[in-house]
Amino acid sequence: MSDHAVTAPPQACAACAGRAQLLAELAGRLEHRRRDRERLSALLSLPDDALARALALPGAPPLCAKPPAGAALCRHHPRYPDRLGELASPPAVLHLGGTVTRVLAALSAPCVAIVGPRSPSDYGREVARAVAMGLAASGVCVVSGMAMGIDAIVHEAALAAGGPTIAVLPGGVDVAYPAGKRALHARLRVHGAIVSELPAGTAPRRWTFVARNRIIAALASVTVVIEARERSGTLITAGFAGDLGREVAAVPGPVTASRSDGTNALIRDGAQLVRDARDVLDLLYGVGTEHREGSPSPSPPLLAPALAALLGHVRSGRDTPEALVQNGRSLETVLAGLTELELLGRVRRGLSGRYLAVPGH
Repeated sequence: MSDHAVTAPPQACAACAGRAQLLAELAGRLEHRRRDRERLSALLSLPDDALARALALPGAPPLCAKPPAGAALCRHHPRYPDRLGELASPPAVLHLGGTVTRVLAALSAPCVAIVGPRSPSDYGREVARAVAMGLAASGVCVVSGMAMGIDAIVHEAALAAGGPTIAVLPGGVDVAYPAGKRALHARLRVHGAIVSELPAGTAPRRWTFVARNRIIAALASVTVVIEARERSGTLITAGFAGDLGREVAAVPGPVTASRSDGTNALIRDGAQLVRDARDVLDLLYGVGTEHREGSPSPSPPLLAPALAALLGHVRSGRDTPEALVQNGRSLETVLAGLTELELLGRVRRGLSGRYLAVPGH
């Protein structure tokens, strides 16, 4: 992408804006193709008239006479992300939500996608928060889909760290989805970035979630999966990343937990194992790189209050899971927290099963 200054909000050309409008109008006809990643990509790569014929739309495809309201980058704009151009079906238009300069800066930054389930475990939540905060503190843009669960957690963590983050939405950039994340949507418009290939006002459909996943994967150099069942929709994003030849990474989970079947299988099949933000930065810039594109090496990620308290108890001598089960904490929660502290390098488990705090952390 060009680095020249933008003096006015970018606009899409009429042809590209027409393509975006065509997708919105064909949304219902695309619905039944939503589960097939390859077929959906093939359909989205068709020219307007061929797409209309494939979906049995009578007459010529509609075209917008003028660009849509709001800032937008079309494929002909010099600031359109080169990374999206590697898709077989690159979005004709990338509608921008938020402060334009902030959105363009986020799109220009090194990007890592972090995706996961809508109902993660406590372990998944803590890992997601720590990885996102560490990346954002290093100037890496955290990309996700603003969904409940892991997506929302990583956006909030990146905002808390003061770093860039992009939410790729399944509807228009003005449509807060899910509705329960309206507050996060509002914060992202001010302090982060929102993008979508669909025009303002477009409501999400089931197929648009699959379509937006390809944009998440394409914007990122590395896609990190945190908890996924064997047939999780989260794996669709990893599939798109693999199709693009991008780095796919996963956080390991207990082999007895079904919610980790997908992530553990990714690692078995060659995905990179991720324990913390440093592992992701090594994938992004190379192992041992100290000056990552001008950004300082990250400090150890800040611990969530519950994890900090757990680490304090370990340091005070409560060094077995059983000794840590108190104050309303269940054994499952304690074990998840200790696993997260191990992944972060804050504690280690001895042969006797007791946990020791790692010196210097």
